[in-house]
Amino acid sequence: MAASSDTVTPSSLRLAFGNVFSLFILILIGVLAFSIRIFSVIKYESVIHEFDPYFNYRVTQFLTKNGIYDFWNWFDDRTWYPLGRVIGGTVYPGLTLTAGTLWWILNSLNIPLSVETVCVFTAPTFSAFAAWATYLLTKEVKGAGAGLTAAALLAMVPSYISRSVAGSYDNEAVAIFALIFTFYLYIKTLNTGSLFYATLNALSYFYMVCSWGGYTFIINLIPMHALLCIVTGRYSSRLYIAYAPLVILGTLLAALVPVVGFNAVMTSEHFASFLVFLILNVVGLVYYIKGMLTPKMFKVAVTLVVSAGLIVCCAMVAVLVALVASSPTKGWSGRSLSLLDPTYASKYIPIIASVSEHQPPTWPSYFMDINVLAFLVPAGIIACFLPLTDASSFVILYLVTSVYFSGVMVRLMLVLAPAACIMSGIALSSAFGVFTRSIKFASIGKQADAGDNVDGVTQNDVVKPDRNEELPKEKTSRKKKKEKENVEKAPIATKKSEKRLLMLPMEASVVAILLLILLGAFYVVHCVWAAAEAYSAPSIVLTSQSHDGLHVFDDFREAYAWLSHNTDVDDKVASWWDYGYQTTAMANRTVIVDNNTWNNTHIATVGTAMSSPEKAAWEIFNSLDVKYVLVVFGGLVGYPSDDINKFLWMVRIGGGVFPHIKEPDYLRDGQYRIDSMATPTMLNSLMYKLSYYRFVETDGKGYDRVRRTEIGKKHFKLTHFEEVFTTHHWMVRLYKLKPPKNRIRGKTKKSKSKSTSTSSKRSATQKKNPWQ
Repeated sequence: MAASSDTVTPSSLRLAFGNVFSLFILILIGVLAFSIRIFSVIKYESVIHEFDPYFNYRVTQFLTKNGIYDFWNWFDDRTWYPLGRVIGGTVYPGLTLTAGTLWWILNSLNIPLSVETVCVFTAPTFSAFAAWATYLLTKEVKGAGAGLTAAALLAMVPSYISRSVAGSYDNEAVAIFALIFTFYLYIKTLNTGSLFYATLNALSYFYMVCSWGGYTFIINLIPMHALLCIVTGRYSSRLYIAYAPLVILGTLLAALVPVVGFNAVMTSEHFASFLVFLILNVVGLVYYIKGMLTPKMFKVAVTLVVSAGLIVCCAMVAVLVALVASSPTKGWSGRSLSLLDPTYASKYIPIIASVSEHQPPTWPSYFMDINVLAFLVPAGIIACFLPLTDASSFVILYLVTSVYFSGVMVRLMLVLAPAACIMSGIALSSAFGVFTRSIKFASIGKQADAGDNVDGVTQNDVVKPDRNEELPKEKTSRKKKKEKENVEKAPIATKKSEKRLLMLPMEASVVAILLLILLGAFYVVHCVWAAAEAYSAPSIVLTSQSHDGLHVFDDFREAYAWLSHNTDVDDKVASWWDYGYQTTAMANRTVIVDNNTWNNTHIATVGTAMSSPEKAAWEIFNSLDVKYVLVVFGGLVGYPSDDINKFLWMVRIGGGVFPHIKEPDYLRDGQYRIDSMATPTMLNSLMYKLSYYRFVETDGKGYDRVRRTEIGKKHFKLTHFEEVFTTHHWMVRLYKLKPPKNRIRGKTKKSKSKSTSTSSKRSATQKKNPWQ
């Protein structure tokens, strides 16, 4: 019994208590990550946000109603009329399958939640998982303290909140968790050399491929780190185990995703992983031969291996160059090229440049999205170099690459957020360690000084034995024991001396801790404000605070409800591509283009119609069987994201396909104007007329609150379109195409002597191409 009781030491009790306390903190972090993202539900209602989430919600509804097999084979005829879209082969299914599985599990447990409710709360749920994955990743790099700090920071970081609030049912809702968890399993395999974790890493990468197109960031970052380890002489069997299964098994699994398919081995985004895999095998073979042969034989063998490796590498490079040269974009996708060359999209692909989240961020956006983490990241980088390990070098590489990509697209601030939280967590943990250790040593030092004084008084009072009475044998044995003790205590003393070099005065440490607590409080306040005010409002329901109270603008749902109840099921609705997903999901009507933007020519056709005069636009829409046209207008209430502000992108995209649309025709001295100085082409365009029709009746002047000017053309009539509905705040306006018989009313009738057959032949021969 005594032996068993002796095994329970204070250190083991402290470790057990620390593990339980860490688990409790992780649970609280998960609750925090979930609760801070439900402000949108508390302040507004449980509703899907933005534009893309409505398509994901519609697909999830179809999946839960019809099953997985119908989902893979679903041809959606309500989008991209008359082309349609094969949903199973053009969508990343990870988010849909995840939410559908959650809905099925909950209903199997007799928890009858609707599909919409599950979709609304999927993102907050996975934000808690992402925080826990951040803890695991940071723990592998710098310990549990840094992991808990990084997890708490990620749970609140505004950049991640902006894409994971309740109702933000987009791919990033689950993809960020998959990204962090894949990195954790890679580091875990790198630290342990376990093939089990390597297999889990490939499966996690497969889930990431299913969830988001940003998986290419993983399959390029990990090869960069493997190559860095090889170049810096850090190659090991653990590196091979961590990398090889990911490339082989992960690529095979990625090819199973229909939207990826053979792109996993045929596009330039994946070639770096294969090249590094070949280099890794050559290096591994060299190290294997080195352990078996003598130095002389090793030199001969290395010469043969290196020469053979160079031949194989040259052959593979030649094949890759041939594949790349056969593609007009050198094997890169348009979005990848726009990341590598920030000016590429503005030059060649205006549809990508027209998206606001694809624009470069401003400096204030960094402070808004990561706040004080921007100042803590440099300290975290320094801490990762003390000492530099394979895991810490990976985190540094992750941070550097994510900083570059976030500077190209503001949307990729989301990828920077985990790296910034990890670095800041490491910095704060290291700083708190130094400061608390300084306070501890300072207090122990004071107690030791007081103890020395007391011991000095008592030792003088004690009667010491006569040294002459000691035997010479005892003296020699004591000397030997002291020498052994000095040798054993030497490394301990050096460690203590090194720690004492890192010590600070007690007063400075206390002040520094208080400042760090104040900095953390400022971060928490900013994050709560961002979650409650900046990122909680759904774009489909808008609010405005003024001197007379809160105003709610529910015009979008008002317009979609009118379409749903007052139009035929088979009617086609034309609008700019931003509103395609919402129109299909909420109004259940067929649209010409939507947010998938896979067919640039089709979008350019709609842009050309909006940029053309009324008659030419009617002919284009009529050729596409369009019956209604939807226009978003914010001039009355001051809503800046309306179609007039997006109109120049319609002109640019349309002009890229149809050369008769020229942007200078819509500009006056290089300026975009809608007032009396606007060009005739601008004033006669369909977009101008549908936006400002009867607008002068609102205040008698036609004052546009967004452009802050009076419109140029105030009084005009529509000849080929008729207004059928305008929402309460004039934010959404719906027009119906007039039938041909109404267009020719009032004109002189032709003689009836001509036969209908000859007239039809003439009209057929004289019919013009509406796109010219």
